[in-house]
Amino acid sequence: MKHLILFLFFLFCQVYALDFDKVQKIKDWELLQKEKVKIEWASYGDFPLSRAEITLKHNINLISSKIENVENYPSIFERVTETKKLDKNIIQIVLDLPFPFSGRDYVVKYSKEILQNGSWVFKFSSVNHPDAKLKPGHVRLHSAAGMWILEPINLNSTRVIYVWNGELLGNFPDVALTRAWTTQGTEVLTWLDISIKEKRKR
Repeated sequence: MKHLILFLFFLFCQVYALDFDKVQKIKDWELLQKEKVKIEWASYGDFPLSRAEITLKHNINLISSKIENVENYPSIFERVTETKKLDKNIIQIVLDLPFPFSGRDYVVKYSKEILQNGSWVFKFSSVNHPDAKLKPGHVRLHSAAGMWILEPINLNSTRVIYVWNGELLGNFPDVALTRAWTTQGTEVLTWLDISIKEKRKR
């Protein structure tokens, strides 16, 4: 009986997910930044969807190995203060936001796949989990979701796209969201690049 309850719990625990095909077909992205890291946003159902894109001078396998190592995120992305693996492919991620905003956390289930064209896709979407305790002073992002899309250009160059639900909830003002998305997208892809460069120097 216990196993049946757990099975049903995980069967219906997914809250919000991004459909790869639908995201790829979005045409009306609004440009926020055109610099080294391109940042855009668009509406996706009832949520704001943010998109960051860059071409990195790294092999796709080096980049994918960093992204799928979710438990090591605190050593890659500076705003990730803690990760906790809760179950197979389920992890809790704790984020630090700049003062005076409350920290955030989210609990997601993730998966990866390699497409026929050689692209690598890593998806994650919110789930509920009984062991995911919310830290004091933090706000849970119940609809957190996103995906990484890696497209090989050549052996040592990869197009990297990071898409995520830009909703921040809590005490974060809506008028500051576009600036937050621009900062987040730039930071995440820059830190990813730095982490790979440091690994290659060793």
